[in-house]
Amino acid sequence: MEKHLGLVNTFIIALTIILFGMALFTTGFTHDLLLEAGVLLVSIKLIMMSYKNSISNKELINSIKELSEKIDKIKNSTN
Repeated sequence: MEKHLGLVNTFIIALTIILFGMALFTTGFTHDLLLEAGVLLVSIKLIMMSYKNSISNKELINSIKELSEKIDKIKNSTN
């Protein structure tokens, strides 16, 4: 998982959780907490999308490499 998220995303996750915890203790259970929870959920969604895109990109690169190898084999067999 670390190779997909990276250091910056891990830092953002930790910072978001810390700030949400601080907001919980400073505002208490008020209307502002719902706003903070919404911000936390948006951050989590963005991180999940980044992780999913990273996995998808790796799969695409592997597919392109396989196709390239097959094309090279076809070129070499015709020569």
